[in-house]
Amino acid sequence: MLRQKQEMKNLLFVCSRNQWRSPTGEEVWRRQPGFNARSAGTSPKARKTVSVADIRWADVVFVMEKKHKNRLTAEFSPLLEHKPLHVLDIPDDYQYMDPELVEEIEQKVALVLEQKTQ
Repeated sequence: MLRQKQEMKNLLFVCSRNQWRSPTGEEVWRRQPGFNARSAGTSPKARKTVSVADIRWADVVFVMEKKHKNRLTAEFSPLLEHKPLHVLDIPDDYQYMDPELVEEIEQKVALVLEQKTQ
């Protein structure tokens, strides 16, 4: 059963170019009841570059690598001060919706979200 709108969790997935990993995270988690998902990239050449609006919208931010966390922290530090930011440690070795990537994102994000509700 879908949660009420006010209970929806907004998940933001970030990688470098918003080409493979973060769009996969968005696609996987927007299908899950109770979650909204977006994706963006840290590179100026990203398909969609992460913005102030994205950070404000997100309840939880997931980055694929530590370098993405560093870039977000450098650019959006005040906005991220009280926002959960998690490094998933997923290397840039996958294509969009690669079954291994899907499984890794599902498991790692679920683990973080389960810990937050305990």
